[in-house]
Amino acid sequence: MPDVISCRNLRKYYSGVKAVDGLDLSVENGECFGLLGPNGAGKTTTIEILEGLTSPDSGDVEILGLTWRKNERQLRERIGISLQETQLTEKLTVFETLRLFRSFYRSGADPEDLLRDLSLDEKHDARVGKLSGGQRQRLAVACALVGNPDVLFLDEPTTGLDPQSRLQLWDIVQRFRQKGGTVLLTTHYMEEAQRLCDRVAIVDHGHLIALGTPADLIAKLQARNVIEFTSEPRLEQEAVQAIDGCAGVTAHRDGWQIRVHSLAEAVPQLIGAVERQGAKLVSLSTHEATLEDLFVSLTGRELRDA
Repeated sequence: MPDVISCRNLRKYYSGVKAVDGLDLSVENGECFGLLGPNGAGKTTTIEILEGLTSPDSGDVEILGLTWRKNERQLRERIGISLQETQLTEKLTVFETLRLFRSFYRSGADPEDLLRDLSLDEKHDARVGKLSGGQRQRLAVACALVGNPDVLFLDEPTTGLDPQSRLQLWDIVQRFRQKGGTVLLTTHYMEEAQRLCDRVAIVDHGHLIALGTPADLIAKLQARNVIEFTSEPRLEQEAVQAIDGCAGVTAHRDGWQIRVHSLAEAVPQLIGAVERQGAKLVSLSTHEATLEDLFVSLTGRELRDA
């Protein structure tokens, strides 16, 4: 089948700032595709162009084989959008809000059923202004789903949510996919991307810098584990690179991030290197390699850096 979402050579500049600079993306039918990157990387601009909310300066966009220039009404009927911040009328009840959004479509889901599916039925008659952050976000997603879309766009859907609300939204996304839907989401939460996404595109400064499945991207680090440490004084990079099994070193905050195969072998050697340099170990932590570690290795920055 042809790609459900595709863009070619997408560009968007704001006062000389290259928000999106020659981006190529494609999303397959039934896929959950993630756009990852720090604030200012171009994620929101990209998704707004794909949603038809922003016009690109140049480039081609197709959604479900249609274009915004020729098929806007058809596309609006077939996509659902949950923005980074959704402003809903606070004096309407939850049910009134969802019924209003349902009226925008010629066909769609029953609002009562959708409230039940998203665990909002207990808030049926509550005013939107009285909802918690997680409840508001689930209502925003319900509004995106009420037209029974083929494609769901989610821009930072779980930012600021507590862990329980985040898990509830993950479950909603997974159930939508089980029904055959396609999802494109932006996020800077690595666990979210690794849990939900079939493929991930990492963008920075409007450019695509890595693309693949989470597992394939993490494998590019060529190491299963990561050590992060600081010392006084800071070790020279050559001393860190000399550790057996070191697959790469990146400056990290006030210290170093080391990618290694075996923690059991590397940690004692690292402590020995610190002692030989006459330095003092200030902090040391280890974890399994993640997508964030890949981003740090590619850019020297963390995904959450502004």
